[in-house]
Amino acid sequence: QVQLVESGGGLVQAGGSLRLSCAVLGRSASTYAVGWFRQAPGKEREFVATLSWSDGRTYYADSVKGRFTISKDNAKTTVYLQMNSLKPEDTAVYYCAVDFYGSSWPRRNRYEYGYWGQGTQVTVSS
Repeated sequence: QVQLVESGGGLVQAGGSLRLSCAVLGRSASTYAVGWFRQAPGKEREFVATLSWSDGRTYYADSVKGRFTISKDNAKTTVYLQMNSLKPEDTAVYYCAVDFYGSSWPRRNRYEYGYWGQGTQVTVSS
C-alpha cells in the first residue's frame, strides 16, 4: 500500500512563501521519482517540479525555476516544495505524485506517475 499525505497549503500574499510537504508512506524504498503538479480552475494539471529519489536530481518547470525548490528528507521519506516569491498565477491545487517504474529523466508527464496525493490548495492574493 502506498499513501501520499500532503500538507502546507494556504493563503498568502503575492511575494510571500509557503512550504508544501508530501509524506511518502509505504514502498518508499522503491520510489524512482516524486513530482509536484498543480491544477488551476478550468486548466489542465501541469508539471511543477520533480526529484529523483536515488540521487536527488531535480528538474523544474520554467514558470517556477528560481522561485521553487524541491527537496527530500531521507529520514522522514518526505518531499518538500519550498515556494518563494509567489505570484497570483501560482494559485492552484498542488498535488504530489510518485513514480515507481521510471527509467528516463526527467519525469515531467503526469501519466508517468501512478500514485497521487489528495491535493492541497495554494491561494496567492494580489
